[in-house]
Amino acid sequence: MVTTPRRSLRCEVGLDKGDVYLRELLSLHCSAEKIFLRADAFIEAMIERIVRDEQNVTPQRGDPVLLSCRTPGQSNLSCCREGDIPAWYDQIRMPNAEGYPHAFLEAQGMRLEFRCMEPAQ
Repeated sequence: MVTTPRRSLRCEVGLDKGDVYLRELLSLHCSAEKIFLRADAFIEAMIERIVRDEQNVTPQRGDPVLLSCRTPGQSNLSCCREGDIPAWYDQIRMPNAEGYPHAFLEAQGMRLEFRCMEPAQ
């Protein structure tokens, strides 16, 4: 299962500078919209733990990683390797969140946009 680390940081001057209160993994196995909704509850639970329990604060190490939003050109499914189902899945599921360009294919003068993806059960 693909996950991403979620961290709660002490607010400091500068981007991504504060010490870490908590670090936990969030599953990325579903659509982007559902990930955002689940992350909201996940973050709320982290805040409650910070307020309720005394946390051991850990200094951050390394350089910040700056991410940018996907461009429309990066949503073209023809960029995925042939037969790479996980890559196609990722290309379709992430742009279904508000503000992201939809995944698409162009064929025979038509543009097919993909706006929703759910994992097979």
